[in-house]
Amino acid sequence: MDKVGSKRLAVLVGCNYPNTPNELHGCINDVLAMRQVLIDRFGFEPGNIQLLTDAPSSTIMPTGANIKEALNHMVDEAEPGDVLFFHYSGHGTRIPSNRRVRPFHHDEAIVPCDFNLITDLDFQNLVNRMPKGASFTILSDSCHSGGLIDKEKEQIGPSSLPPNPTSTTNTTKSKTIPFNSILHHLSSTTHINISDIGTHLLELFGSDASLTFSLPSHELDSIPSIHEDDGILLSRCQANETSADMNPHEAGGKAYGAFSNAVQIVLKGNPDDLSNKEVVLMARNVLQKQRFQQHPCLYSSDDHADSPFLKQT
Repeated sequence: MDKVGSKRLAVLVGCNYPNTPNELHGCINDVLAMRQVLIDRFGFEPGNIQLLTDAPSSTIMPTGANIKEALNHMVDEAEPGDVLFFHYSGHGTRIPSNRRVRPFHHDEAIVPCDFNLITDLDFQNLVNRMPKGASFTILSDSCHSGGLIDKEKEQIGPSSLPPNPTSTTNTTKSKTIPFNSILHHLSSTTHINISDIGTHLLELFGSDASLTFSLPSHELDSIPSIHEDDGILLSRCQANETSADMNPHEAGGKAYGAFSNAVQIVLKGNPDDLSNKEVVLMARNVLQKQRFQQHPCLYSSDDHADSPFLKQT
């Protein structure tokens, strides 16, 4: 049983989008594998790990509202010294930003199974609510995930390392849904002829829609930066890149997300403590050997970059 102030809490989300044009194959496998690692290696109690997948047998579907409810509950329970972890494997996207401080730029978002987008602003808001002394680690195996914790410091990213070789693998599928495809999907449901994605999301999801769409632009600009030392983002790729879903069924293998699998390889091959920076650098090396073009990144404070991944004990 966890002691007060030393809880280890996790929310794991895998979206395969079955029987849709956006179907992936490895995302549920990714979070199931991570759940076991959290229990066996990092001391998470099974009851403190919430799993949301869109498998046919799932009792809690990974809708936007359900994911945010699980994350909010986890943050609400957090106390100083607690370790919080969110692993997402699924589609990501980029959308035009409504923030005046980001003219001609984009916001990054994950794509739940019902297309109720969760944006970088939502994750920033979650980290802002963290009690001082607790940590919140996000591992996002999705496209454009490099900006999911807005304003966090780049430790490993596009400005710090050279690119990997171009991918030569022909069994991958990109884990992105382009903005225009999301807009088309939403407008075909709302039957509203407008290009503003926020209008569609508010019409469909109301108060469950992202803060990015429910707050006026002047309030979006006034949301403070994240608390120092609280947020840690291990992203599958840079904000402008896509990521890969491997489907090696033809060879009789199991489907997986390339980044999630690389992290699993790193953890399995290194039983001792690894810093967040070491996990990302080693995962980059694994993916480079596999000739993927994506570049995993790390965004965190300087202290967290060198602290053990999930504060392993």
